[in-house]
Amino acid sequence: MSVILGLSGNYHDAAAALVIDGKIIAAIQEERISRIKNDPSLPFKSAQACLQFAGINIAEVDQIYFYESPFLKLERVLLDLMRNFPQSCFRFPATMESQLGHKIWVRDHISETLQCPRKQVSYVIHHKSHAASAFLPGPFAEAAVLVVDGIGEKHTTTIWSGSSQGLELLDAIEFPHSLGLLYAAITAFLGFQVNEGEYKVMGLSAYGDAYRYLGEFTKIIQIQSDGSFELNLRYFANFNDLTMAFGPELEKVFGPRRPYAKPWDLSTQEDRHYADIAAALQKITQQVMLGLAYRALRLANSENLCLAGGVALNVLSNAYIAQEIGRQNLFVQPAAGDAGGALGAALLGAFEQGDKLIETLNSAALGLGVDTALAVKMAKDLGFRYQRLNDPFGVSAGLLAKGKLLGLVHGRFEWGPRALGQRSLLANPANKEISNRLNRSIKKRELFRPFAPVVPASELSQYFQGEANFMTPFMTTVLPSKPNTHRKLPAITHIDGTARVQSVANSHILATLLDCFAEHTGEPILLNTSLNGAGEPIVASAQDALLFFSETPIDCLLIEDILITRNK
Repeated sequence: MSVILGLSGNYHDAAAALVIDGKIIAAIQEERISRIKNDPSLPFKSAQACLQFAGINIAEVDQIYFYESPFLKLERVLLDLMRNFPQSCFRFPATMESQLGHKIWVRDHISETLQCPRKQVSYVIHHKSHAASAFLPGPFAEAAVLVVDGIGEKHTTTIWSGSSQGLELLDAIEFPHSLGLLYAAITAFLGFQVNEGEYKVMGLSAYGDAYRYLGEFTKIIQIQSDGSFELNLRYFANFNDLTMAFGPELEKVFGPRRPYAKPWDLSTQEDRHYADIAAALQKITQQVMLGLAYRALRLANSENLCLAGGVALNVLSNAYIAQEIGRQNLFVQPAAGDAGGALGAALLGAFEQGDKLIETLNSAALGLGVDTALAVKMAKDLGFRYQRLNDPFGVSAGLLAKGKLLGLVHGRFEWGPRALGQRSLLANPANKEISNRLNRSIKKRELFRPFAPVVPASELSQYFQGEANFMTPFMTTVLPSKPNTHRKLPAITHIDGTARVQSVANSHILATLLDCFAEHTGEPILLNTSLNGAGEPIVASAQDALLFFSETPIDCLLIEDILITRNK
């Protein structure tokens, strides 16, 4: 038996994953345990949680794999500073303090904290971790693998060939030419937080005219005839590992940056201007990604494609690629960003140990379960009504049909940034006012942010153009809504006519709830968003769920078979 622990961290979205005998046992983001959004810390809490879930201790772990090499990263940082001397002088002290601090001594820190031998900790190349996270648990026996993110050690984009023999690197683009850092720079320009606001930019893009500034973006990033790309560096300044700061030349093109966190009003000409920038960025991103996808398929001589890296969380881009190469030929694992590197590192370790990976990733429920006894105690202490239900989904469906907002906590929490029914906030999508209520009162976010539908896989084509595929169970793509869907269910179609669909198999817990909801309304489809407040990670435990319920005006909370409501 081999026991492999994979870890990612030190930059953003830290995570741990446990693989035993080639089987994924647990995968947990540090933020779910620490309650710090996008927690960048080394993932010791989530590592211990994975081990405790499996009922083992650190002495039983054969090897720990960290998702990147800090020494290769240091080498790239030093070379970049020297290449940009003397302009880089002002960045040198802070950069060296960061890189020569805890980040370079990862092996020692892991060894000391987890109390394991230093030789038990190994490094994996960052982009190979990403590639493994998508291909090894994916549905294809062979595939091209495309990894696009901000920056690994030195690569920003890589193409791999995946087969039973493992992963072979075929091509790479190096820093500072990075699609991920371009998207991050414009995210900051639009007044959003980098590594968090990219989703907002994607949602905002539907409100803009992509062609108003597309010509300017073709000057900022040039797509080559072979599918590769280069950035025009005159538009940027101050490179580092987390962001690419835009320079004065960018503001000469687009005008001044939008103030951080300023409220949005898309009825104004000023904010429509920024929406046009977002739309053009999204358009050029899709074009670059499609070119890279074709290059990957050509180099790997494959019809199948796996995507990983932070840019693979751009569901509009994924849909654009899928439309061209076929939706059944594309797979994106649910935690495509840096968290996924922990799973990729663990799977690579298992592969190197000779383990046969024995299952495809069909579910993102890889976290921890929930303590119902604690839920009852907290509900009682907080003065809420609670009752154990014989038919929890039948009762919940009735509440949803009446327009209630229902928090659902069931089973193990999700892996990745999407709530997929284990920690979800559900509503009736026929209520056209529900999205505004959710955005204003519950999520407290911009009104242009869309909400997703969840529907049985067998019923998906009734509402959307397309069929269930390898991405729809994980909400990693969008599908066009049929005209009748938008008319009947206005809360789950974005202004561009698409929806980030989650399809569920008959065995999924939400399938029963959807069936019950259809008995009340005739429609087996619900609005599904994450169970968390503004700036918070998705809830993990019963305690998290009860705190959320006490602080937000949702109507009811179902924790397994315990229905919690407010005293009137």
